[in-house]
Amino acid sequence: MAEIWLVRRPDLPSPLVMKIPLFRDVDDPASLVGFEVEQMILPTLSGVHVPRFLAAGDWSVQPYIVMERIGGASLRARLEDAPLDPGEVASIGARIAAALHAIHGQHVIHLDVKPSNIMFRPDGTGVLVDFGLSRHDRLPDLLAEQFRLPIGTGPYISPEQIVQIRNDPRSDIFSLGVVLYYFATGERPFGNPTSIRGLRQRLYRDPVPPSARHRHCPPWLQEVILRCLEVSPADRYQTAAQLAFELRHTDQVELTERATRRSRAGGWTVLRRRLRRIGEEPDLKRSAEEQIARAPIVAVALDLEQGSEALSEAIRMTARGVLQTLPGTRLACLTVLKTSRIGMDPSMLDAEGRSIRIQRLVELQHWTRPLGLGVGRVTHHVLEAPDPADAILEFARTNHVERIVIGSRGSSTLRRYLGSVSSRVVAQATCTVTVVKAPEHAPATVPE
Repeated sequence: MAEIWLVRRPDLPSPLVMKIPLFRDVDDPASLVGFEVEQMILPTLSGVHVPRFLAAGDWSVQPYIVMERIGGASLRARLEDAPLDPGEVASIGARIAAALHAIHGQHVIHLDVKPSNIMFRPDGTGVLVDFGLSRHDRLPDLLAEQFRLPIGTGPYISPEQIVQIRNDPRSDIFSLGVVLYYFATGERPFGNPTSIRGLRQRLYRDPVPPSARHRHCPPWLQEVILRCLEVSPADRYQTAAQLAFELRHTDQVELTERATRRSRAGGWTVLRRRLRRIGEEPDLKRSAEEQIARAPIVAVALDLEQGSEALSEAIRMTARGVLQTLPGTRLACLTVLKTSRIGMDPSMLDAEGRSIRIQRLVELQHWTRPLGLGVGRVTHHVLEAPDPADAILEFARTNHVERIVIGSRGSSTLRRYLGSVSSRVVAQATCTVTVVKAPEHAPATVPE
């Protein structure tokens, strides 16, 4: 669809690439419209997860796009290495999901997630390229306006795209699930269909479970992959941030029947899915921004050593309010074991020889139990760090946390001088922070 040229500009030290569309009578006209789409969308994106845009050429003279050249090969170069080690599959998936979360937060749905459109910077950061099939929430959707057939890449296209729904960011999660399936098994879950009829099968047929194709696929990875590949978007991860979180904390993936599945759904299930789609009305008003807002990751930071029972209950009530307001919320409950900055840390065993870390983990689980959260909605984390505030902030940054709920034990001369953990989190966090005090004080929300 295009030629890629390596180019340079005297005032920029690093090499660039120029993308020029190919004009051929036999070409699909969608490729030319797609080039217009990329010229329109790429300049709106920023950050390390996309190539930096520099210039575009007018169609009346010569259309082109000049952008940053990402060093290294695309993920397509690893296709022959599949199946990969499960840990590497999780690492690759987490970095791609982080990139998807970044563009979804900028109102863009990629809609063509596949190995050839995924690259990695030298530090391992995932980068998404080729936005020719993408949709921007706040810009005209030229492809939807001009074409009436499914637009995407056959093996990776989501069920929504097949029925011409292009406004759901969970389509990208489905496509990433196809990528993960391939690198876990060495096979594509739906083959390589070349007809509309072949594509439509994924509207009601689930794939062969990964472990049935590669026996070394662990249950947690099968759980993640099959959840990504659910026919209904409502049954998938609700945001790319939630998927990235799961792939970074594989020891806490909650297993359902998906994890032990050994065959595809039977005929009755397939029939019910086909009947359910009859008369189904798509949500044409959905946007990437709204989907992220509906399903945030909320971190609750607890001090299990010095916090009072009254404060603990107040924090729980605040968390319950957030969960009731946003049913798609994912809760990450954490506490920090303080370690020494210099020298040997004291033993992580108590006087009776029991693991303090395990005790804290159990206490976190007891704390969340009254919230009555379902499978996959809560995880528990015992962090070890010399500075609790730094540990909480780093956890929030790494895991795309949208809100931190943290308690404050009050004030004292020493705490005012040194700075409390909660006040430092408020000052330095890049997300919303809710500080909860004892019941006689009202919670104070500090916006981003």
